[in-house]
Amino acid sequence: MRANGLDRMACGLLFMSVVVLGGCEGLVPHDTSSLLLPSLSRSEVLGFIAGFGTTFAAVPDLIKMLRRRSSRGMNPTMAAITGAFQIVWVYYGLLILARPVIAWNLVAVLINFGSVAAYARFARLERPDPGATSSTMHPRA
Repeated sequence: MRANGLDRMACGLLFMSVVVLGGCEGLVPHDTSSLLLPSLSRSEVLGFIAGFGTTFAAVPDLIKMLRRRSSRGMNPTMAAITGAFQIVWVYYGLLILARPVIAWNLVAVLINFGSVAAYARFARLERPDPGATSSTMHPRA
């Protein structure tokens, strides 16, 4: 009995959604110039805002690694893969002439490959010298 009631409610909700959305063909968004920056369209302004958030999402990990001066807890694989595909995004942005896509992905490539470079540097410094003995590796104060 209970499942039958849920099925009716789902069908009713689906029907109402179709009715409401059926009258929305005239609600196509029109990309007009921005009120704040008339030389940019609204979609470009929105693209710059969205790109800011996604681009700088990797910065806290990079800053943490640089402050710690250690690669501990960092996995460079994701940063390398993300950076590689952001190069593709830059190319795509050039093809469609989308300034926000080009700008933010160029910055993101630098951030992600900077993370990979910092990881490689700190991992190399943290590697123990194979010729060192345990007493020379950890001198007592």
